[in-house]
Amino acid sequence: MSFWDDRYRGADYLFGTEPADFLRRAAPLLAPGARVLFLADGEGRNSTWAAAQGLRAEAMEPSAPALEKARVLARAREVEVTLHQAGIEDWDWRPETYDAVAGIFIQFAPPALRDRIHAGIARTLRAGGLVLLHGYAPRQVGYGTGGPGAVENLYTLDGLRADFPGWEVLAARDFDAEVAEGAAHRGLSALVDFVARKPG
Repeated sequence: MSFWDDRYRGADYLFGTEPADFLRRAAPLLAPGARVLFLADGEGRNSTWAAAQGLRAEAMEPSAPALEKARVLARAREVEVTLHQAGIEDWDWRPETYDAVAGIFIQFAPPALRDRIHAGIARTLRAGGLVLLHGYAPRQVGYGTGGPGAVENLYTLDGLRADFPGWEVLAARDFDAEVAEGAAHRGLSALVDFVARKPG
């Protein structure tokens, strides 16, 4: 059993069933019916909520137990989400496929893999498409309220801008807030929001 299978095998939803507050904030930027890919979406709290808002939601996630819980959540919300069992390391970033790509707390990726993910996002977005990234800032390591212990995995706004050069930045925030998302994300957290539009 993989690390993530082990984390997701319990009956409870590890991060809860409500979407990240970031997704609620960013949703008004998404056109009705937009095709949105959610990266490493776990138990489906974000993709199923997006589908309930009228978006064409797809989610990729390597963990079979997490995907089964996402299916249950989609049925409960009476929505359809296209679910892909796949790891982000070998995801097929098909060119110009999505209107938006969302990565919400996906900071398991060390810098080299993060570079590949961001290049893949740029490739798979259509012209004018949006990247939506939300995660922890480096000072989160000292807070101990969630996320990886590897500071190099965490986001800075300068680093994100550098990864998407020439893109129109629609939201860029580095802030502290109380988070209550299931058992795994709880307490004062150092957060980063980043939304940018692909040129063209």
